[in-house]
Amino acid sequence: MASLNVGNLGEFLREQRRSAQLSLRQLADAAGVSNPYLSQIERGLRKPSAEILQQLAKALRISAETLYVQAGILDEKDRDGLEVQGAILTDPTINERQKQVLLQIYESFRKENGLVPDNEATHPSN
Repeated sequence: MASLNVGNLGEFLREQRRSAQLSLRQLADAAGVSNPYLSQIERGLRKPSAEILQQLAKALRISAETLYVQAGILDEKDRDGLEVQGAILTDPTINERQKQVLLQIYESFRKENGLVPDNEATHPSN
């Protein structure tokens, strides 16, 4: 089977798995994927969906955006903004209204600094 163009995703996953001191089987079980499928991802033979990448990220305790960048789903320049938005949206210590206000402030600062054109601003819906 020929290797797909998935960047360094497989190598990166293997490195993260080893850093977490997990066997292939342990990571596969924690992420809810089959052992052979995970092995194929690590060897660059399979290109996982964003959902599978999210499951793997959760099991490895890293951000899904990091894996999206490695897989070529997300540009590196977009990652930081999404990580901040994700942190705000998942913070259990603030309520939904506070989350939306923080997101609006964050986006306004990004626009002010020229990082996001007005027509490309993201507004997560919640």
